[in-house]
Amino acid sequence: MSLPMSDGVHPCFWPVEELEKRCQLRTQSRSGPGGQHRNRTASGAFLTFDTGVPEIGAITAEATEQRQQARNRSTALVRMRFLLAVTLRSRSPAEPGVDVKADNFSEVELELRARYRGSPMKLNDENVAKPAVLTLVLNDLWYAGGQPSLISAHWKTSTSKLVNLVRSHPPAFRLVNQVRQHHSRPPLR
Repeated sequence: MSLPMSDGVHPCFWPVEELEKRCQLRTQSRSGPGGQHRNRTASGAFLTFDTGVPEIGAITAEATEQRQQARNRSTALVRMRFLLAVTLRSRSPAEPGVDVKADNFSEVELELRARYRGSPMKLNDENVAKPAVLTLVLNDLWYAGGQPSLISAHWKTSTSKLVNLVRSHPPAFRLVNQVRQHHSRPPLR
């Protein structure tokens, strides 16, 4: 099973401001129920990020539920980070033949691994680090054939805590089960 690889540092490890600068913003008003309470200004935010990967192309995240454009833009940016976490893969220490010191892993990635290693892995969706930590765990699971038991020692946590982290974001959970299916393993429950 091949998944698109990120060139260089995965976008989830970039500062939020950097990712926002590299996204194209489009605003739009939405029709629908609400009558006089429906916002008629262009408060909906649509962020588009060009992944640079031909198989994927551009990814768009949207938010239209708030009446303030700034809130919608912020929500769309969070959604973009989660989309990137599930869509793109990058190198992992779980990959055979990888030397963490010699293979130029980003400082942000190494810091996140150190900070969350041994933690309960209960991250709120509002936690700015969650998409990046989810990216790291998904990268490791991809190289481990979707087996949390193979990466739990590296993270110094239980397999159930890793599975709960992945389960907290349904698209990530579906991806791991697709990887498991590719390797003829039963789905995680």
